[in-house]
Amino acid sequence: MRPDDDEFDRLLDYVEAELGFATSYYDDAYLDRRVSSRMRRTDTDEYDRYLDLLSDDDREQDALLDAFSVNVTSFFRNPEVWEEVRSVLRTLSVERDRIRLWSAACSDGREPYSLSMLALDDPEVDDGNVAITATDIDREILSAARRGVYENTRTTDIGEQLAPLDEYEEYVERDGDRFAVTDAVKDLVSFERHDLINGDPKSDFDLVVCRNLFIYIDTEHKLPILETVSESLSEGGYLVIGKTETLPELLKPVFEPVARRLRIYKKTDSTSIQK
Repeated sequence: MRPDDDEFDRLLDYVEAELGFATSYYDDAYLDRRVSSRMRRTDTDEYDRYLDLLSDDDREQDALLDAFSVNVTSFFRNPEVWEEVRSVLRTLSVERDRIRLWSAACSDGREPYSLSMLALDDPEVDDGNVAITATDIDREILSAARRGVYENTRTTDIGEQLAPLDEYEEYVERDGDRFAVTDAVKDLVSFERHDLINGDPKSDFDLVVCRNLFIYIDTEHKLPILETVSESLSEGGYLVIGKTETLPELLKPVFEPVARRLRIYKKTDSTSIQK
């Protein structure tokens, strides 16, 4: 244990009680990395001193909450997963008059925009019946997502990320190294703030995509979040989680695997979770 664990715990207690961020749901190592990053930026070398700063500085409170938010994403991350999602959208397009999709913890919008592009790109999917809700807890990242503007960097090539599409130029407007998603892509997506940890379930979604969030969440708190997601799905709806993530044992009876290796599941008739 660290000699200053008590100070670290007091800091986390303050963040949860006063700033409303549920630190108890997150892995301590993840939280410590984000706190330590802010401490270096503010030239603070002890947790108790950083807590003093935090309690007096609204801007630092916002900066820390932003640092806690999980904003790592890309278009069509793990392309093989998206090919299976394409199949799911085709199935839903045949079976249902209205297709409601939820991109949970959507970060900067690339995931819901990927869903939108996929629906627009595939002739077997009736994009006119598709509605995508994208949510995140971070208001600033939601503002950026609504703008839908992205840039190439040394490590990020937007064109390569959009390779799963036949003609990706139809869905983005390029200006040098800057890409903006088109209005047609934006029109299928609505953004709103939602807290997966403390917020209420939604309802009647045909597909929920919630990928690569649970690798940051403390093990004992993954189940409540996944329960919220499960309750938000319609009967026969689909769930997509990250390729390195797993369903808790208590939820496995509620889902049947569609593509186990790709972590794509279908909600069964059994909607109650046995505890």
